[in-house]
Amino acid sequence: MADSKWLRTYREEIKSFSEKIQDFQEGRLDKKDYKGFSGGMGSYAQRDQSRHMLRLRLPAGRLTLERLKFLADTAEKYGVKRMKLTTCETVQLHDLTAEQVPAIMEEAIAAGVICRGGGGDNPRNVMCSPLSGVQRGEAFDPTPCAEAATDYLLSVCRDIRMPRKLKIAFSNGADDSVHSAFRDMGFRAKPDGTFSLRIAGGLGAMGHRMGVPVAEAVRPNEVLYYIKAMVDTFCQHGNYENRAKARTRFMQDTLGPDGLKEAFLRNVEAAKAAGGLEITGLEAPACVEKGRGEISHPRAVPQKQEGLYAVKYHPIGGALPVEKPAELYAAIKDMPGVECRVGPDETLYILNLSAAEAETVLAATEGGAETEFEYSAACIGATVCQQGIRDSQGLLRSAVAAVREAGIPGGALPRIAISGCPSSCAAHQAGTIGFQGGVRLEDKKPQPAFRMFLGGSDAPDRARFGEAGAVILEKDIPALLVELGKAAAAAGQTWTQWSETHREDLNAIVAKYA
Repeated sequence: MADSKWLRTYREEIKSFSEKIQDFQEGRLDKKDYKGFSGGMGSYAQRDQSRHMLRLRLPAGRLTLERLKFLADTAEKYGVKRMKLTTCETVQLHDLTAEQVPAIMEEAIAAGVICRGGGGDNPRNVMCSPLSGVQRGEAFDPTPCAEAATDYLLSVCRDIRMPRKLKIAFSNGADDSVHSAFRDMGFRAKPDGTFSLRIAGGLGAMGHRMGVPVAEAVRPNEVLYYIKAMVDTFCQHGNYENRAKARTRFMQDTLGPDGLKEAFLRNVEAAKAAGGLEITGLEAPACVEKGRGEISHPRAVPQKQEGLYAVKYHPIGGALPVEKPAELYAAIKDMPGVECRVGPDETLYILNLSAAEAETVLAATEGGAETEFEYSAACIGATVCQQGIRDSQGLLRSAVAAVREAGIPGGALPRIAISGCPSSCAAHQAGTIGFQGGVRLEDKKPQPAFRMFLGGSDAPDRARFGEAGAVILEKDIPALLVELGKAAAAAGQTWTQWSETHREDLNAIVAKYA
């Protein structure tokens, strides 16, 4: 958590932001200038410019009991009508008034929630595998590293001017849903207690890149030296002239992978020579709860701690019902050691539950995803986002309804990822099936459509981008998915089996809609 001097400065920034948002609301500040300021505070105006989004930074996705209560209280106090779990492990509050945004920012501090750097050209929310510390097969728990990285980046964010944003992720080695293989910095835990590190990966409208492997034995207590080196390398070689190419992945083009690695490692050595960034106290808090009983349920995940479980709750499209934080808080507030995590797949995970406690939490989180397909991710979409082109949330709801009505069995369709514009907020390039919002000409008239991506993966050691293919009319996508699911089900196969053994059939079905 930031120190008192940092917080005093942050509170002054909130006061300044309060003036800026009023100037924007009353027409004294244009959209571009306001966005340049508001993004750094974690807030953006929506498509309806009288309404605003606020992004709550949650290091490692940790929605602690204190933070969960803050979320519940805020929803009630301010009449929040829309909440969104994000693919960067944060929570977004939507449809806020200009007066509400700075007030919530200030009140969030007491719950350990800082909004600074939630948007704009800043280091963004530091991500971590959501089941770190409890997942079977993990190398070790990198959560303390993610939180130390957050504290460091917040301490320096005012002193640096990067070309654009920086996204950092820590994988526990058993799960790479945080996409460490193609983040600006991706640390992956190894069984020997060190990290492998890739840099300068990323997604986006101007192309996507896998990260460049630069180190294989990064000691956890030295990760801040590598982060400082990445910031320095980006500031030295990033593109300050062209925002479209002002991301770390484009340094692979300008320096070449080998040149980038060399420049980065020079900065690592310089940072280590300067010293002062070793992390102490990295031991993750031990889970002291004792497991009791057994439970078998599709949403109950056995932890590595015997007798304990994590419960998954995935509201469709990550659209968290506004009453859910209060319901969940009431269910777990007297359960010692229990906490929530926001995952990068827009799923909420509730950890450290006994069998009986898991039963209680399962009952409190009914109504979400039931099949693998329903765990699909979608950005907030064009009905809310200024940058959006297509209604990704509406498309996902329509697809889920169509698949349910058709009775497609679980497993016959994979999770999909829907981004409402060329930006990659839902990581559609990495989805087994991905859709990117756009248009298609029909009778010389532009119609709502999505480009389809096939074959992406974020599995550890098998990360790959999907192949961009056909552009499908938005109205036809639910029918396309139903036909694909029926074909896999008719063959008695899962989507993975069918898509690998019936590629010609898959392509023929897609071609009908293209």
